Amino acid sequence: MPLGLIALAIGGFGIGLTEFVIMGLLPEVATDFGVSEATAGWLISGYALAVVVGALGLTAATIRLPRKPVLMGLLVLFIAGNAVSALAPSYELMMTGRVIAALCHGAFFGIGSVVAANLVAPEKAAAAIAIMFTGLTAANVLGVPFGTFIGQQFGWRATFWAITAIGVVALAGIAALVPSLKAAGPAPSLRRELGAFRSGQVWLSLAVTVLGFGGMFGAFTYIAFTLTEVSGFAATAVPWLLVLFGAGLVVGNWAGGRLADRSIDGTLLAFIAALVVVLALFGWLATGPIATVVLLVLMGAFGFGTVPGLQSRVMRFAAGAPTLASGANIAAFNLGNALGAWAGGLTIAAGLGFTSPIWVGAGITLAALLVMAVAAATARRSQRADASAPAFPATSPTPVPAA
Repeated sequence: MPLGLIALAIGGFGIGLTEFVIMGLLPEVATDFGVSEATAGWLISGYALAVVVGALGLTAATIRLPRKPVLMGLLVLFIAGNAVSALAPSYELMMTGRVIAALCHGAFFGIGSVVAANLVAPEKAAAAIAIMFTGLTAANVLGVPFGTFIGQQFGWRATFWAITAIGVVALAGIAALVPSLKAAGPAPSLRRELGAFRSGQVWLSLAVTVLGFGGMFGAFTYIAFTLTEVSGFAATAVPWLLVLFGAGLVVGNWAGGRLADRSIDGTLLAFIAALVVVLALFGWLATGPIATVVLLVLMGAFGFGTVPGLQSRVMRFAAGAPTLASGANIAAFNLGNALGAWAGGLTIAAGLGFTSPIWVGAGITLAALLVMAVAAATARRSQRADASAPAFPATSPTPVPAA
């Protein structure tokens, strides 16, 4: 395994920790700043929306720059944002720190996905991307529960100081282990990268990403409240339940990456369909502690198992200009996060209870399944049409139409 993949996973670990640890600390943050649960949830939605801006804006702005220095600069932004969050005396400044940290997120994973794919043979690209995203899953297995524990014991600010330190380590790892790759083919061009969005399959893939992750995060954003207020777990049990959720992420990410290298669309259809079933069962059985534990693990496995396939699908249909499309897909993941958190917050504010975000998530994920079915069907028709097109002899005077 190329050492550069380890470095990318380290960066993914720090960034994933920033994104997800707040979910286990929402009750403490809401109490400290004197805001409601739904208002505290905007620290998640605001982060996700800032990821969208950074994923598109920073990726486009740095398209001509060498990828390694760009990755390092993004981590500097990440470190600064988390330091602001740790020092924030008010909710507004906390949100500012979250936004600063979020700006690096999408561009880092978008550019990092391209770098990871270029470090291995083409037939192993999805598995390489899965290795990079292992940092994100490790953040859930180890970082989020440990960060939640630190926040409960020493205050949530201590958690963000720890994340800042991890960012420094990640920066050193990128500097030492990621090679300075030379781009193959013509020089990167923003016009060429934007041309990838002429593909209808790219847009369908982005829509599946928004809806698929929106469904999972509609359920997961307020999971700490669901576990304590509905399932009856003590607040001190939340970090360890998140360990189990994170274990599901790791297994799903690993399996999804390997299965997607065999069949991207088949893997995505199966995993998204399974996630719809899991969320529906979770909404129905959330009052049962045993069922909650099992379904929490399965939600992580099937939800995150779609990530390597979704990222690979966008890059495949973007053809020779994958960088901006890759960043756009990271933006789509986080637009989905914001959609899910917003929709879940609305149902809670309406007094529908802490299982209502799970049902919202199931509905959004069902929409993702329908869009994915359309995308897969149209892709198959296109492939059959290409295969049945007449082949012209090399010596034929008849011009071959452009594909």
